[in-house]
Amino acid sequence: MEEVKFRELLEQNYTWPALYMFKFICPANNEAIAKLEQLFDPEVAELALRPSSKGNYVSFTAKELMISVDAVVERYRQAQGIPGLISL
Repeated sequence: MEEVKFRELLEQNYTWPALYMFKFICPANNEAIAKLEQLFDPEVAELALRPSSKGNYVSFTAKELMISVDAVVERYRQAQGIPGLISL
């Protein structure tokens, strides 16, 4: 989804600051999972990992209080550098 449209949807559907749920599908390798986990502070965010049925991928969910649309978009930008990551 293009960033402008994504920003509009976030503005329409949330009142900031807001609890936001990030969802990713990540290759089931330690390096990719570690990089994704580093984007979130476990003392602030609620993190959940669930392996796929064949064990090739991991579903990663993080719920965190985000201050603004810009903060959400920036977190997705940081995640883009992780090889094989799919943002939902």
